[in-house]
Amino acid sequence: MLDLKFLRENVDLVRKAVADRGMEVPLDELLALDGRRRRLLADLEERRARHKKGNKRIGELVRKGEDPAALRAEMRALSDEIKALEAEADSLETAMRDILVRIPNLPHPSVPVGPDESSNQEVRRWGDPPSFAFPPLPHWEIGEQLGILDFQRGVKIAESRFTLLRGVGALLERALINFMLDLHTREHGYTEVFPPILVNEASMFATGQLPKLEAEMYRCRDDVLYLIPTAEVPVTNVHREEVLREEDLPVYYCAYTPCFRREAGSYGKDIRGLIRQHQFNKVELVKFVHPETSFDELERLTMNAEEVLRRLGLPYRVVVLSTGDLSFAASKCYDLEVWLPSYGEFKEISSCSNFTDFQARRADIRFRPAGGGKARFVHTLNGSGVAIGRTVAAILENYQREDGSVEIPEALRPYMHGLQAIEP
Repeated sequence: MLDLKFLRENVDLVRKAVADRGMEVPLDELLALDGRRRRLLADLEERRARHKKGNKRIGELVRKGEDPAALRAEMRALSDEIKALEAEADSLETAMRDILVRIPNLPHPSVPVGPDESSNQEVRRWGDPPSFAFPPLPHWEIGEQLGILDFQRGVKIAESRFTLLRGVGALLERALINFMLDLHTREHGYTEVFPPILVNEASMFATGQLPKLEAEMYRCRDDVLYLIPTAEVPVTNVHREEVLREEDLPVYYCAYTPCFRREAGSYGKDIRGLIRQHQFNKVELVKFVHPETSFDELERLTMNAEEVLRRLGLPYRVVVLSTGDLSFAASKCYDLEVWLPSYGEFKEISSCSNFTDFQARRADIRFRPAGGGKARFVHTLNGSGVAIGRTVAAILENYQREDGSVEIPEALRPYMHGLQAIEP
């Protein structure tokens, strides 16, 4: 959420930022409501001062033995006016907030301006896509032939875009989770947490999922709780409504959780296999950092996620998202895209974002400067470190062999009891 004072003083900047994102927000209406409310508050303060002074005068009249009836009647009428103005002020504040929460974060000046993903810019690549002496298969066919991915039974148990993993497939999923958690906690300095996977509305609002993305969420029927779309939600809310110490920054957390998304709409080829599931596993990285270092922290966060793909030997590229492709709460975002032979292109496997103080304002997460003074909002960052199902798909496709087997990346073998390949 943007600071109203900043918006008031930089309305043209905000207007351009919203337009660059391809969005429409009634900023003029918000400013008109803000002006009306500020005038009303000034009027309220004047009436409250008169009311306080009048009540004091009533006491003086009583002590003198004089009749304060007329003044009491005047103060009752004034009290009714104050209550009416307070109700109007509350109504104006609600109307303003309804608009304010719909205004996206401001893109960082380094973010390319463009209407959609076609304007994203490649930053770097790592690794070479494999060449095959045989027609490579898509991961869903490989997984079914190996007996490790069971899409039909996933549908039977739940519905389409749910998958049953069995045998070595389940082991591969678990191995990837443990590999990523160990890498981030032992080498990258993150503290592991295991949060609830059901969260309340306040948690969803704090990270920007509500109200904008409510249609994508799974909500419990009898409780106002949501299944998390990403561990970003509960982990960012670990410090909601808290004031941290400046000397404790930065704070790094990582978490494995299952994630749940409705994924409304058609995605063509993505509806097959593991690329766009309703339930999937992910290791998430979350940072609470000092405002002055947050964009440096974004670069480090992105490299932490990249290291997963490097250790696994999976070719990938990094792209910086344009204003039109940026998420609602992000100021800048890098996507990591892994090579998938079945698509003949790179597919997103991680998004690493700096939200500046946008989420912190919604969640009221601050830090107290070491030298004293007013508490300031932290900057929050998060990134997938990385999506497990898509990593399984990438391993199956990039490491497939002509005989139908799949080689296990060397870094993963200690987590798979020394297994070197998945055999038919």
